[in-house]
Amino acid sequence: MPLVSTVIVTGASSGVGLYATKSLIARGWHVVMACRDLAKASRAAESLELPAEQYTLSHLDLGVQASVRAFVADFLASGRELNALVNNAAVYKPRLTEPARSIEGYEMSVATNHLGHFLLSRLLMDTLQQTKSARVITLGTVTANAEEFGGKVPIPAPADLGELEGLEKGFRAPIAMIDGKPFKPGKAYKDSKLCNMIISRELHRRFHDRTGIVFNTLYPGCVADTALFRDTPAAFQRIFPWFQKNITKGYVTQELSGDRVAQVVADDAFAQSGVHWSWGNRQNGRAAFAQPLTAKAQQVTRAARLWTLSEQMVGLPPSE
Repeated sequence: MPLVSTVIVTGASSGVGLYATKSLIARGWHVVMACRDLAKASRAAESLELPAEQYTLSHLDLGVQASVRAFVADFLASGRELNALVNNAAVYKPRLTEPARSIEGYEMSVATNHLGHFLLSRLLMDTLQQTKSARVITLGTVTANAEEFGGKVPIPAPADLGELEGLEKGFRAPIAMIDGKPFKPGKAYKDSKLCNMIISRELHRRFHDRTGIVFNTLYPGCVADTALFRDTPAAFQRIFPWFQKNITKGYVTQELSGDRVAQVVADDAFAQSGVHWSWGNRQNGRAAFAQPLTAKAQQVTRAARLWTLSEQMVGLPPSE
C-alpha cells in the first residue's frame, strides 16, 4: 500500500486554505491544518465532513515566532514525512490608523504574512529535502504584481519595497513600512505579499537545483468573499464580490480557488519550479499559465538583501 503524502496548509480554518484542504484530502493526501484557532478549524472540518483520519489540527500563529518554532518542533516529533508546504494564511487590516505590532515589535501584516512564512519554510527545509519531489507553494496576489492591472491600482499605493529602508533600520517603532515611509495598512499588506513572491523565487534560486524541491507561487483568482476581508467596511464586503462577479468577471468561489491550490501542490502539470501560476480573470474553463512577475520581484540583489534582513529578524543564522 503506498504511503500517504502529507501537506501542511497554513490558515486552513476558512476560505482558500479550508477548500484546499478539502481538495487535497479528496486526492488522498493527509493535511496538517496549521491554524491559530483550533476550535474554529475543527468546526470547519466537521462542516465539510472531512474524514477525521485524513487531517490533523495543529496550532500555529504565524505572527508569533515562538509559535512557529513550537509548531515545527511538534511536526518533527510526529515522525511524519513532509511532501508539501502551503503558505496560505494572511492578515489584512486596511482600516488601521496605527500599525498593529507583533510580539517582536514588527508591523503585523509583514510579521505574519512574510516573516512567519519565511521562518516556517526555512525551519522545514531539511525535512522537505528528505522527500522526493517536495513542493513549497505560496499564495501570491494580483495586487502585488505590477505586471497585471490589479498591481497597478494606486489605492492606497502600489506594492513597493523601496530599498528596504525600513528593514535596514530595524523595522520597529516608529517604523512600520518596509520602505520606511508613513504607514499605509493596505500597502503594508501588498508589500508583504510582494515579499512572499520574492522569497519564493529566492528559495528556488538557492535550493531547487541541489534539492529538487519545487518552489512556486500562485494567484487562484479573486476570492472576494473570504475571511481575509472581514476587517473591511460592511459596504465593501457587499459591493466587492458583486463587482468581481459582474464587472471584472474575476470572481472565483472558495471551492474552485482551493482546488486550484491543490492542483499546484499535487498535479504533475505543475512540477516546474520558479513559476507564478495564474488563471487570469476567469471563473472557469481556462487552463493555468505561467504569469510573469513584476521586475520588483526578480531583482536578485534586492532579493538577497531581503533574505539576509529577514534571517536577522527571525533569529536565523546567516546563510551563504
